[in-house]
Amino acid sequence: MCGISGYWSFNGRSVPTERIAAMSRVQSHRGPDGDGVFSNGRVTLANQRLAIIDVENGDQPFVSDDGAVALVQNGEIFNYIELAKELRAAGVRLKTGSDTEVLLHAYRHWGPDFVRRLNGMFAIAIWDNRDATLRLYRDRIGVKPLFYTETGDSFVFASEIKSILAAGIAPQLDPEAIDLFLTFNYVPPPHTAFKGIRHLPPGCMAELKAGGPLQVKRWWSLTQRDMIDQSEAAWSGAFLDLFEDAVRLRLRSDVPFGAFLSGGVDSTSVVGFMARNIDGPVRTFSIGFEDPRFDETASAKLAASRFGTDHIAEIVDPDMVSAWPNVMWHLDQPHGDVSFMPTRRVSELASRHVKVVLTGDGGDELFAGYDKYRNFFESRPEHESDAQFRSAYLANISLFDPAEKARLYRPEFAREVDPQASAELLRPHFDESAHWDRLNQALNVDMQLLLPGNNLVKPDRMGMAEGVEARTPMLDYRMMEFAFTMPAQFKLRDGETKYLFKKAVAPMIGEDLAYRKKQMFTVPIGEWFKDRLAPAARATLLGNDAITRTMFDSARMGAYLDAHVAGRENRTREIRALMAIELWARAFLDTDTNASDRAESALYAA
Repeated sequence: MCGISGYWSFNGRSVPTERIAAMSRVQSHRGPDGDGVFSNGRVTLANQRLAIIDVENGDQPFVSDDGAVALVQNGEIFNYIELAKELRAAGVRLKTGSDTEVLLHAYRHWGPDFVRRLNGMFAIAIWDNRDATLRLYRDRIGVKPLFYTETGDSFVFASEIKSILAAGIAPQLDPEAIDLFLTFNYVPPPHTAFKGIRHLPPGCMAELKAGGPLQVKRWWSLTQRDMIDQSEAAWSGAFLDLFEDAVRLRLRSDVPFGAFLSGGVDSTSVVGFMARNIDGPVRTFSIGFEDPRFDETASAKLAASRFGTDHIAEIVDPDMVSAWPNVMWHLDQPHGDVSFMPTRRVSELASRHVKVVLTGDGGDELFAGYDKYRNFFESRPEHESDAQFRSAYLANISLFDPAEKARLYRPEFAREVDPQASAELLRPHFDESAHWDRLNQALNVDMQLLLPGNNLVKPDRMGMAEGVEARTPMLDYRMMEFAFTMPAQFKLRDGETKYLFKKAVAPMIGEDLAYRKKQMFTVPIGEWFKDRLAPAARATLLGNDAITRTMFDSARMGAYLDAHVAGRENRTREIRALMAIELWARAFLDTDTNASDRAESALYAA
């Protein structure tokens, strides 16, 4: 796990060293163990390293012996041992045990399509002087981030947007992205909240040649497979075998590792397979709250006891709202999901003991684990057209619908956005999965947008803020391809979410944990907006220096607050989203640095 960045100057001038240093410095939290730079005068690649594999010899960039190819990566290649064996059999000489060196030689040996052989989470940048081409690759589902921008005389990329801004790119708000944010509660790729800065989509590569246009093309597609008809027993056996092997691969580490353990079916299953595949107890981490509505420590302790883990749990103050501005800085973009804050806290706990954690992320999107799937599909009419289904699912996952946006937007802001943009964003994902049943079509939308736009941002940014690498066994590409050959009846049946998943793992983790009611990992911010946070929210959104007032109608925002405080309506999600926009804008757009300080002070005071 690392941070990468790069700069290609088209005007023949060398890249200023202080600019590269600034890009690296601002995301140094991603790689506290070392840094390195490759530069040929016009093209620069930089890396900030969190040392996990071959700690002594894995410093980046890696450069070929002839100097023709330079490479940096953020992430881990879990099948690097098998790839190294293939390369050695072909006569390639490897000097280290680093997975990044394997990438360099894999590219040289197999060419630009080498990426198809990788099992991992990664963002890779390669400069190839032989054809004067810069190539960027992002892993299949976007576990690792990669952003880029083109200016008239340069191309800049980085793991975090703040690094691109440090290259001298002026931050400008993108109204279209803010509109999409208010639909989805996150900014979906390839958009970002910054005009002109793009998020390389999952499973895609970008190729830029000297004097040529940037070409973005997909190198992997989830939907290029069909549903398979087989027995429940066959599905269950294949699922368990694949799950265990995905966990086994992710135990490859030269530094201490552990797991986040909530006691939910996903994290408990991961820990169960870890316990089978290592000597000694698994190190597990959880945080809890005094309020039983938000506390999962009892279930986590039950799971820890079942597998004999070395479990570390802390009861923490749920009032983490003072950390919100700093969390937003790490995120680079507005996110309405406040579970980033407790994720940051459990990452900090884990960082005292390990540098790597395994998590259960991805299981809900693969196997229909959220209640929203059950609730939506239980209410679908028997004869529904494709257009009706797509429109209904968009409404199901939308925060602000078009009518509410019309009431919220100031006229000048409304003129800058396309009211059909959200539907158009979903359309290609529905089109490419039209040969699947409708549950799997809906899951594909969330795989392509929700995971890389929000749910995978959480473990990446919050883990990296604390120097912890998060690994997601459920998102092994083999598991993803397997899951999307599985028909809907094995995912959602008779009101049971994750039907086959739970049934398959129950003998290992126990019925109580397998069928435990899903509990969200969050804090009671909606209640705080009713009382002690109400003044801070009002001052943040409606104060004279509020940036949101330039986009949104103050009276409408005030109405959300009034109705919520009075208990007439639950406007938690709307207020959270608007607060997120304001805190983000103050962190990245406001030239008055005191504005951000005032917002932070108000939240601390509350």
